[in-house]
Amino acid sequence: MADGLRTETGAATFRTTSGVVRGSLSRDGVRAVLGIPYAVAPFGANRFRAPQPLLDPGASRDCRGFGPIAPQSARLPGSPAWRAGDEDVLSVNVWAPTPSEAGPLPVLFWIHGGAYTFGSSAQPDFDGGALARAGAVVVTCNYRVGFEGFGHVPGFPDNRGLLDQAAALCWVRDNIAAFGGDPARVTVAGHSAGAGSIACLMAREETRGLFRRAIVHSAPNAFFSPATAAAVARRIAAEAGVAPTGEGLLSASPYRLVAASDRVAGRLRDDPVAALQAYDPVVFQPVVDGDVLPAHPLCALDTGVARDVDLLVCHTVEECWFLHAVGGVREISSETGLADFVRALGLPARLLDGYRVLMPDAPLLDRYLALFGDAVFGEYGRRLAERHARAGGRVHASRFARRRRTPGGQARPWHTADIPFAFGNLDAPGAAFLIGGAPDEPDRALSRRIMRAWTGFAADGDPGWPALTAGAAPVKVWAVPQDHLSDDAGSPARALWRDVRFDVLRR
Repeated sequence: MADGLRTETGAATFRTTSGVVRGSLSRDGVRAVLGIPYAVAPFGANRFRAPQPLLDPGASRDCRGFGPIAPQSARLPGSPAWRAGDEDVLSVNVWAPTPSEAGPLPVLFWIHGGAYTFGSSAQPDFDGGALARAGAVVVTCNYRVGFEGFGHVPGFPDNRGLLDQAAALCWVRDNIAAFGGDPARVTVAGHSAGAGSIACLMAREETRGLFRRAIVHSAPNAFFSPATAAAVARRIAAEAGVAPTGEGLLSASPYRLVAASDRVAGRLRDDPVAALQAYDPVVFQPVVDGDVLPAHPLCALDTGVARDVDLLVCHTVEECWFLHAVGGVREISSETGLADFVRALGLPARLLDGYRVLMPDAPLLDRYLALFGDAVFGEYGRRLAERHARAGGRVHASRFARRRRTPGGQARPWHTADIPFAFGNLDAPGAAFLIGGAPDEPDRALSRRIMRAWTGFAADGDPGWPALTAGAAPVKVWAVPQDHLSDDAGSPARALWRDVRFDVLRR
């Protein structure tokens, strides 16, 4: 077990299974301990292997700054960049309120997104201070992304990034009491690829007991078969100039594989490995390998594997407008192109007519992005909720619909716009782009409401509105100036998707 040691002026010190760690103490009483290693550096003899436990109780570490991030080429606002040679990339960060007489606090464990390819826990919008002040111990983690975390390497486990996340949760189980957290009330939360990771963790028997609740925002229905993962790896190996074998890939530096992966991704719109990559050129996804990820999460949830986990699901109303704005999806300019897109996703052609009826005055681009967002994010999240509830799990559903007028038009409720609100970081670097400008007081009020829902759910499973039942599908709609409850049971859009399969691999 880990033990808290002392809090002194400007500093906080704790004993963990990986040694004594020293963080900082803010003026408002939040203790921030950053860059705590939870596993051995995954390079050298440990490269491409499952994370190895770090047992170094005699160590003493200054943990007042974020640790190195996983190999990637992304440069995000206010975030550190990866540098070749950085190796201690498996770390967690903890924000904890000053101890109170109320006893152990609920724990919020955050998994960042980034298309399984980029991102880190050091992004400013993931600072856990505001949520800690709201009454939770907040943990964020780094894990291997890109080829290091999700590339197929013969002779080594797939889904190494998922294994890293599970190892970080084990660290929380063994150490969070020292920070005032309750290891029996861990809520794992994530967005986009982070939310997709949570669906995968829920599908694994091995992670049972590591978290009691889950918050899933904008989870993508994005998975590779072993054959597709191997085909992608062969292309990346060829681009890197090495054999697509364990030995060959080990001979390529992380920098070389990052560069090769980026070049392959840049060509996927014209030469995809799988049809959907022509529209969404992402080269890494969790692999349904029958081992680390035993089955598609929807199929796994059907078995009741995670029925003891309370689930809170959310998606944004206009998910794919963000991906369109940043050039992340292919442009379509004709009805023929839209029909080609529907075929690439393996969707029924009747959806084309259905969305014309739902959106009779909408331009082609709007219908395309609405269909794309529902296919990859919105409807998949709803299926996660329904399958989990059907198997006996408790589920609450929500939807982020906040929009407002801006000098350039309007701020849309798009992919990632909800996260600065959930963390209370509306003024963080990069947040203005996500939320459409500087926040106003109605925005800050909305942020406080979402944070209360998160911390309430983490505390006792109640975010403040009813759970799904067999006869009703209540959905909390987050909006300004005020929220409301909707019932999706009779939604025309839902009716369009009713018979569409989401538990098959379309890649």
